[in-house]
Amino acid sequence: MPKDTFFNLASDKREAITNVLLEEFAHNEYKLASVSAIVKKAGIAKGSFYQYFEDKADAFLYLFQLAMQEKMEFMNSIPADNVQGDLFANLRWMMEAGTSFEFSNPNYAQIGYRAVFEDIPLPAETKALIEEGSRGYFKEQLIQGISSGEIDPNLDADLGAFILESTFNNIGKHLMGHFSFSPTDLLEQGAAAFASAEMQSALDQTINILEHGFKAK
Repeated sequence: MPKDTFFNLASDKREAITNVLLEEFAHNEYKLASVSAIVKKAGIAKGSFYQYFEDKADAFLYLFQLAMQEKMEFMNSIPADNVQGDLFANLRWMMEAGTSFEFSNPNYAQIGYRAVFEDIPLPAETKALIEEGSRGYFKEQLIQGISSGEIDPNLDADLGAFILESTFNNIGKHLMGHFSFSPTDLLEQGAAAFASAEMQSALDQTINILEHGFKAK
């Protein structure tokens, strides 16, 4: 995490540095992201960077934690009406809310993708959290669904949770590519880019595939 010297900065300067970090790490693979580029864009000395962060990985970890915080706040702001007790309605809500966040916050979404899919030297506990992700939650939901008779009793809950987690981790990126949204489009349009009938139909189809694969016959 950043050092106290970073948090002791004036809020506008701290925000400006955070925005430069976000741009650099979102637009470049981690191994290509450059501390030299960061300090040049931020207008600070390289020595100042190391007064604020231990190293490049520490700066990335700070952004990843910000991204997770922003996503949780975003999802908590969206009503989850009429999904309690209905696994697939809840999955549809989670997928829509999560993907809407990615469309509204493409740079933070890119940080999340990099944390999951790139080889980044993060602390062991952070790596464990990323690897586990929401798999434990999905497994618990599937086990409950099997107990209630909603889910096929022959389903391997670990495999099912892996499939759900993989789907949720990748659906936003797939939709952005499939519908040819550029980062500029997303920054300009935000959630509006996600509101089309075609986009909602793609989510419905995804849930339909999962439901037919998991549901008790």
